[in-house]
Amino acid sequence: MACWLAKTEPAECGIADFERAPEAAIAWVGVRNYQARNYLKTMTEGDGVLVYHSSCKLIGVAGVVQVTRSAYPDPTQFDPSSPYHDPKSPVDAPRWVAVDMVFVRCLPQLLSLDALRSMPALAQMPLLQRGNRLSVMPVSAAEWDCVLQMAGGAGR
Repeated sequence: MACWLAKTEPAECGIADFERAPEAAIAWVGVRNYQARNYLKTMTEGDGVLVYHSSCKLIGVAGVVQVTRSAYPDPTQFDPSSPYHDPKSPVDAPRWVAVDMVFVRCLPQLLSLDALRSMPALAQMPLLQRGNRLSVMPVSAAEWDCVLQMAGGAGR
């Protein structure tokens, strides 16, 4: 299992949305950064994903989801009514991808950016590196375990 972190605005799609429909897969759409897209392309069924709430009042890791469907063309790129529409993305060679994910669990408490920064074991975590604004990024197995232990739960 590979491990990831995906940033989201909870008003758009947060851990609460996954929790409300624990059996239903939710499409992770709208990623419009090439490096983040490339990470999405490497996600496989069974990979774990830390859900990180950003651009909101309470910022931090809020829960865990699991990839249930590997990368496929993001349908929002072809939808003119979508804020993620990309009129330059060719139908025969789509530029953007989505993955499906399903709820695993909410963390007992949100792990803030300051809490994450306080852990020496997370010093190299991409999320904590200056200037890293990617919405999807890899997380090492050791970082994954540390975050989940901080949250009061078991690791992988």
